[in-house]
Amino acid sequence: MSEEPPPVEVRGLVKRYGRLSAVDGVDLTVQRGDVYGYLGPNGAGKTTSLRMMLGLIRPTAGTVRLFGRDPQESVRALEGVAGFVEAPTFYPYLSGRRNLELLAAYDGGDARRRVDAALETVELLERAGDRVGGYSHGMRQRLGIAAALLRNPKLLLLDEPATGLDPAGMRDMRLLIRRLSDQGITVLLSSHLLSEVEEVCNRVAIIRAGRIAYEGEIAALKRGAGASYRLETTDDERALAVCQAQPGISEVRREDGAIRFVAEDRTVAELSQALVEAGALIRVLAPQTLRLEDLFLSLTEDGDAAGRREPLAEGVGT
Repeated sequence: MSEEPPPVEVRGLVKRYGRLSAVDGVDLTVQRGDVYGYLGPNGAGKTTSLRMMLGLIRPTAGTVRLFGRDPQESVRALEGVAGFVEAPTFYPYLSGRRNLELLAAYDGGDARRRVDAALETVELLERAGDRVGGYSHGMRQRLGIAAALLRNPKLLLLDEPATGLDPAGMRDMRLLIRRLSDQGITVLLSSHLLSEVEEVCNRVAIIRAGRIAYEGEIAALKRGAGASYRLETTDDERALAVCQAQPGISEVRREDGAIRFVAEDRTVAELSQALVEAGALIRVLAPQTLRLEDLFLSLTEDGDAAGRREPLAEGVGT
């Protein structure tokens, strides 16, 4: 029996507008059960990619498959797929419930019977009778997800769902995405809010200038990048020179009254000996937690970053 195709499989995806390549050879695969973050700076090609995945615009080249189906060939390819690109829109003078009822009527089938369940899932049932014009930005974002849930999706594509939310709204969105994942829905979300992605996603693709700089597990990206360390000594000037000269030590810099660098455990042991021999006695040498933001910046600001993939057994980019 053949293995079922993944929810999203993109190969060689290209979108050009004249001489501008908005998306330039993107490959990515979203597996069943993933909460998959599609990350990149503004203008990197995230929204254009999502539009092609949903069949809203035609690729210049390359292929998109949703559960093995091409959204450009048939609307049936979008069965079990829902979401929104950019901000969801509703009739502001109608209630949240009435907006969903109109969308359910358009979808047909038994979508109307899912209105209450969708509102309950996004925690808007008590405000369902209020006009959408009185909703906060976060409530409208959650109503957009409720609208997507009317289709009973197996795959949910969300474009910047937490953008513009206050801290409480971000927390609510994070919890909502986790609940959807627990219900068996595969989620692909684009974002530039890296702390939020790190909280909810298990795998990511990082896009830079239309090209994928990394695709894989966040944990693997951190392992491959090595550990970050904070160092304080009795002679930081001398210690800085030792760190810069020591093989296997990278990204050496002075910051917040200490020396910071990236290295593997084995290299750190050798560095400790070199510091003692140089007369710079160690006061503090402690590993620091690598943030996704730091790794993202190193990939998107590095001109040689494009094309990195798992596995990263010997370090990022191997």
